[in-house]
Amino acid sequence: MPDVLTLREAAAWLRLSERSLYELARQRRVPAAQLGGKWLFPRALLERWLAGQADPPGIACGIAPPAILAGSHDPLLDWAVRQSGCGLALRGGGSLDGLEALARGEAAVAASHLIDPDTGAFNEPAVRTALAGRGAVGLVWAWREQGLIVRPGNPLGLGSVADLARPGLAVIGRQSRAGSHALLLHLLAEAELRLDDVGFLPAPAMAEDEVAAAVADGRAAAGFGIRAAAAARGLGFVPLLRERFDLVMDRRTYFEPPMQALLGFAGDPAFAARAARMGGYDTRGTGSVAFNL
Repeated sequence: MPDVLTLREAAAWLRLSERSLYELARQRRVPAAQLGGKWLFPRALLERWLAGQADPPGIACGIAPPAILAGSHDPLLDWAVRQSGCGLALRGGGSLDGLEALARGEAAVAASHLIDPDTGAFNEPAVRTALAGRGAVGLVWAWREQGLIVRPGNPLGLGSVADLARPGLAVIGRQSRAGSHALLLHLLAEAELRLDDVGFLPAPAMAEDEVAAAVADGRAAAGFGIRAAAAARGLGFVPLLRERFDLVMDRRTYFEPPMQALLGFAGDPAFAARAARMGGYDTRGTGSVAFNL
């Protein structure tokens, strides 16, 4: 079978009518490209899309996914999960790991802050790929300030992402599947720099607070992370951009007691006060729908 299928070939492979597949392609509900007036279908993407239409493990049997919130680390979210008593267990690993756990039915919620380098949009493009056609909703958790975490007073005068490429500068990075790593890659590319232009420490940080710890104890001169992590350690911070941090889930999960408890707690004035004290958060949209696929 060729790597790129025509409408007729793809319809035959999927066992759909050509008209049905045409409508799916026209509505952008299936991976396809229109070139020279003809619809073409990359076979590898089509296979992933088809696999995504199947129920994840357990769903077809009526088994709900475990009450686990997987994915990216966020200090405010960690605190709110504990304080709210919502019953969600936290499982770190990065934004990409969280979306994959959600797709496999191993988690009920995924925390994500993945930027699309082509559009600058947060999370929705990555969710469309990871969940491949499954219905999902993304709720805004918070907007966060991302930037350079530096020593108090910023003695090296770091002011942009390009400064991370200074010769001899020790920089603490993040694991490759973290949203912060993807965001740093994006900013470096915009500055026409590569990862190997930066002097990263051999072992990456696995969470936001580990970035700040590496700068605070002198192992690194700088790192890329959120303002709240810098403030918690009394470090300096150079803001570079705002990012949207979302909670991604199947629609039914929104109505389950754990999410309702967490979102209810996030509507309490104590939550807003905590976010203000931590610094770098905008929680005015917390709980609102960012996207609905």
